[in-house]
Amino acid sequence: MSGSEIRASRPLARLASWDGAIIVVAVVALIVASGVVENFATSRNVTFLVLDLLPIALLALPMTFIIVTGEIDLSVASTLGLTSAVMGALWNSGMAIETIIPLCVLLGAVLGAVNGLFVTVFKLPSLAVTIGTLALFRGLALVVLGDSAVADFPVRFTAWATGTIGDTPIPNVLILLLVLAAVFAVVLHATPIGRAVFAAGASEQAARFSGIRVARLKFWLFVASGAVAGLAGVLWTLRYSSARADNGVGLELAVVAAVLLGGVSIFGGKGTMPGVLAGVLLLATLQNALRLEDVTNEALNIVTGSLLIVSVLLPNISRSVRAAAQRRRLRRTPIPQQ
Repeated sequence: MSGSEIRASRPLARLASWDGAIIVVAVVALIVASGVVENFATSRNVTFLVLDLLPIALLALPMTFIIVTGEIDLSVASTLGLTSAVMGALWNSGMAIETIIPLCVLLGAVLGAVNGLFVTVFKLPSLAVTIGTLALFRGLALVVLGDSAVADFPVRFTAWATGTIGDTPIPNVLILLLVLAAVFAVVLHATPIGRAVFAAGASEQAARFSGIRVARLKFWLFVASGAVAGLAGVLWTLRYSSARADNGVGLELAVVAAVLLGGVSIFGGKGTMPGVLAGVLLLATLQNALRLEDVTNEALNIVTGSLLIVSVLLPNISRSVRAAAQRRRLRRTPIPQQ
């Protein structure tokens, strides 16, 4: 095969991959929903669609790194809720909003560091650790704010969080998401940090032998996850102009589903940022379209859970089929005579 033929075949191979297929499915879902679901393609709903996918997309960015290394962080939604509660409490105390926002992001980073310490220093499974901190952080949010809500945040901040760029339906916050997505994508796919992440996920022992400080790497990934969750908590609070201890309840399921749906292997070592963003878009499109059709939240949870199962099951079935086909080809290949 010539060099030009190899280059031409690469887009087809990428399209045939799981993440390439999800990109196509997400685009098709948008087109179908626009033509079938009433009011889906209106500018108002486009704004709501982007605002709805924003927290999932933000939390999915560092979650991609963590799952690629073979770990998981199920506490992200509770971190969001705790930072939202602290934001409300600090605002009630009279602190300036310009000071509160960076403090909440810093708080998220500290909470992520707690997860990172348990996983890297005490060598505990991240699944068990983050299930525990999921409950712990949500409980602390209830201690901080109780059942009350704080809703009198400055209009200039809430207007920005819900406003759009000029006369377009594109929310202001999309710019922030695109910048962060570009940064995370470049780090994952074009830097030594990204190569270390994939190496740690493929084989932690081999990564250590090659000089990668796996424990330190994972620790800072959990810190990044917490910091982004803190930022998501701030944006969630400003969007709804309501700081509550139960903000973001259940969001971790959608985040993990979107990441796995985007082609990241739950076993680590595999995944792409474009695939994850396509998974977020597909999940948000389905949820938005179903809400417009007056589907209940319980049914939405069923859809999200089903997508999570499918995103884990189908890639494994696909790998098994390819491995079986490879074995059959090897058996049919004649052994050369000496």
